Amino acid sequence: MKQGRSIQSAQPVEGVYQVDQGTAVLERDPDLANGWLLRLNGVQSSHIDLDDPGHLSFEYMRWIAALVEDRWPAGTTERVRLLHLGGAACSLARYFHHTHPESRQVVVELDAALAAVVREWFGLPRAPFLRLRVGEAREVTESLSPASRDVIIRDVFTQGGTPAPLTTQEFAAHAARVLGPDGIYMVNCGSAPDLREAREDAAGIASIFPHVAIVADAPMLKGRRYGNVIIAGSHRPFEGSAAMVRTLLGGAVPARYLNDDEVREFIRGAQPRHDPAPVPGSAVTAS
Repeated sequence: MKQGRSIQSAQPVEGVYQVDQGTAVLERDPDLANGWLLRLNGVQSSHIDLDDPGHLSFEYMRWIAALVEDRWPAGTTERVRLLHLGGAACSLARYFHHTHPESRQVVVELDAALAAVVREWFGLPRAPFLRLRVGEAREVTESLSPASRDVIIRDVFTQGGTPAPLTTQEFAAHAARVLGPDGIYMVNCGSAPDLREAREDAAGIASIFPHVAIVADAPMLKGRRYGNVIIAGSHRPFEGSAAMVRTLLGGAVPARYLNDDEVREFIRGAQPRHDPAPVPGSAVTAS
């Protein structure tokens, strides 16, 4: 195997880099003067436009931004508290710092080496605006105070899927506890054409949050291909404004917005995933 480049440069340099969780490949975007594509263990992970932090190349990130901005419009002076579970190149964190400059964000990234180089490569904002926290997403979420965040975005993938502990009803309950009364929990669910992953993920979120929504493109929702489904839960109703719906339809990949009733129809018959039951006798008691 080719030896990865050591991480020392303070500027993006194309190449293969060894990080804690495997291999990162940084490539120039041939269609964008200062665009960069990051692949992690062979999977396309992030796109960054160093000239324009407001440019989101990945459609599913635009869908997430549209849901957030339907509640907190871009340019607001309100301080929105965002928790990103899964960092990679921090594309969404850069975007929200650009559109919501008073926001306070924490990005949780399991890979310490990747987090360090991404901060240097892409000129990320410093604390208190953006903090990179190295850790496991569930452990960090469980450690947070109640009502301490306004937005939680789960975008964690390993070996092609989301780690099981982040997809359960119990984890959704932890997210609900950490969110304030107006908060939104959003997940990027990668689902096969049978939509089993999306329906089970949505069922878990819908069992915890009184209000749910989904954004995905129509072929995906019809089970025609593998793709991204954005599932959101909240303690308060989603706005679902006409302006947001137009934004979703106007992208390069037009997306549908499913309201609460439509989501609950979509998940009919699906069961939430659960944490494994404790093994009898595994508890340690004091002597």
